[in-house]
Amino acid sequence: MIEQVAIAFEHKDYQTAAKLLKQLQKESPENSWVQYYLGRLHEVTEKHQDAEKIYRQLLRDTRNAKIVTLTRQGLRRLQEIELEERQRAISQATTQASDIELGVLVLEPLSKEIKTEASRKFAQIMQLDPYTARLILPSRGWRLYRTGQVGELKFYGKQLQQAGIPCFWATITQIQQIQVYQVKYFQASTPQATVICRNELNQLGSLTFDWSEITTRVIGLLPIFEQVVDVDVRRKLEWKTQTQDYAQFCDLHIPGRRCILRFYDHGYEFQQALKIIPQASQNTIRINWNSLSSWIDQQLPQVKIWSDFTFFADTTLDQTEMLSHIKSHIDLFRREQTNWDSAFHLYSGLVFVK
Repeated sequence: MIEQVAIAFEHKDYQTAAKLLKQLQKESPENSWVQYYLGRLHEVTEKHQDAEKIYRQLLRDTRNAKIVTLTRQGLRRLQEIELEERQRAISQATTQASDIELGVLVLEPLSKEIKTEASRKFAQIMQLDPYTARLILPSRGWRLYRTGQVGELKFYGKQLQQAGIPCFWATITQIQQIQVYQVKYFQASTPQATVICRNELNQLGSLTFDWSEITTRVIGLLPIFEQVVDVDVRRKLEWKTQTQDYAQFCDLHIPGRRCILRFYDHGYEFQQALKIIPQASQNTIRINWNSLSSWIDQQLPQVKIWSDFTFFADTTLDQTEMLSHIKSHIDLFRREQTNWDSAFHLYSGLVFVK
């Protein structure tokens, strides 16, 4: 009867093939040829997942060289079909002008309990091997996974979300549209807070707000690089760039005004500020900054603090082309160009728009 099934497939008489296979499944359900043709029937009737499941099971169980060859050919056909469908879907997802804007796709952390299953689904969606997929999925903070046209990123992102893999996407334009004010110092704190700050045109002014307007706080360390003299393995002097210190940054988000208030330790004028730090003139910058941070903690006890910037930066710094489109709004003195500043603004901006 297997020969009759083969003839039916040759003539594309799938109705007859289905009837014969139904009978054969009852008589010889474990027969490898029966399983192979059942997989073929699923394939030609566009039940691709069922076909793939049978093909992969056959590769694990059968030793028949002919069936192994035919099964591998079937899997290749399914992969080609999936690729064509994917390309067609991506083309449809990037038809609008807004779909071709530059964007980023960010993976959010998963618990260890679900990471194994999530890795399998991630590998299938992104066409990766399971080991690589497991290495990519983060367990701690955000990972910048991909950049490109936001329509395509949205296409992949929706599939990942449906598979239970937390992620989100955003356009660089969304980040660029956020206003950033460089805070020089607090002038008042009650009944409303007032800060003296500079806008993007470097104009000095003041901004008054209610503490309740602040929804999020982002903190991070940005490395300060210096050229130092070192001795190489041949005991010759050479110049090297090394991290000598870190600048501490704090962003307060006011989404109702579409703005960020940005503080950093060496830019905050402790001597001019509201007297919240005892003996500010005699303290080190580190002590003053820690005191300011503690005071802000007291004003915003319920506001979430985002502090995983360093982990995010490790996945972002090599994206030079994308980061070149992001104005950092950071005024640190830099002897050489660095992506750290733009990476911090991207991180804070993504927290803002998410």
